[in-house]
Amino acid sequence: MFRIYHNPRCSTSRQALETLQATGRPVEVIEYLRSPPPREVLRDLIRSAGLTVREALRPKEPVYESLGLADISLTDEQLLDAIERHPVLLNRPFVVTDKGVRLCRPFERIQDVL
Repeated sequence: MFRIYHNPRCSTSRQALETLQATGRPVEVIEYLRSPPPREVLRDLIRSAGLTVREALRPKEPVYESLGLADISLTDEQLLDAIERHPVLLNRPFVVTDKGVRLCRPFERIQDVL
């Protein structure tokens, strides 16, 4: 089974979901803005994708600036706190398959886990 942490308003996320569905395999869709993953799941997703917590953030979100998240002295725990309070800060889409986890941005990274 594939899993995607999905935002239906995001064209990259929609494209990733369509690609996963086209394989014919079951896809678990987690709309992370409605059902944010627990902190340990977030931490594991980010680590498994080979990213730092900072690399998993969306700096273009207005809340990123308003919370001062560009401050490089902030710890991973502080950044995870921000993501938990404001799930829109998590970049998307994260895709999980038996081949691994990827943040599929740019979209072509999905090929690494198909």
